[in-house]
Amino acid sequence: MSEEEEVTTTEEAEEEAPPVRPIAGIGTLVFGKYDAATVVCRDPGLAPYINLSTVGTPHTGGRHANAWFGKARLSVVERFINKLMRTGKYTGKKQGAMKAFEEALDEIGERSGENPLQALVDAICFAAPMEEITRIKFGAVSQPKAVDSSPSRRLDVALANLAKGAQQGTSKSKRTLKQCIVNELSKASKGDVTSFAVAKKEEVQRIASSAR
Repeated sequence: MSEEEEVTTTEEAEEEAPPVRPIAGIGTLVFGKYDAATVVCRDPGLAPYINLSTVGTPHTGGRHANAWFGKARLSVVERFINKLMRTGKYTGKKQGAMKAFEEALDEIGERSGENPLQALVDAICFAAPMEEITRIKFGAVSQPKAVDSSPSRRLDVALANLAKGAQQGTSKSKRTLKQCIVNELSKASKGDVTSFAVAKKEEVQRIASSAR
């Protein structure tokens, strides 16, 4: 093949290649704003289980609901939003919960000047219990026994307690769900025991410690 033919072939290949353009909300961008690739998990046990990958709006429509450990494929952002509407007046209102969480991330980002997803991951790490208790029955006698929590269980409990703490903050109060999410995540991300999720974790671990 001559040099002229090689140059022509190369030029045709370059012309046929489609242009690569970043699309807002595709890949690692959550809500099209926050880059999940820069988030770091300081808990090595939870790191492989925290999934922040999302495509645009975190709403999969329950496609993983019947799959074995299907929730592991969901972004923790969507899992937290789903936890917000488990009970009470927010049941089934996903658009409202999603909007409140997005606005809460915006406010956390404005306050700290950092990626608000980092605050969410730090809150999960501080709220995830290391051990819990189970009951072992010997005949008619039942006694508590301390057991280690699996990473998947730790993540699920942390998300549930963070969402429950945000929900309870709106009860008999004029504060909105957005304000309560900001309050709960901000405290939990610093390990503050006034956070509902962190206090719950300390209580469970204290009970497990006495049941060893």
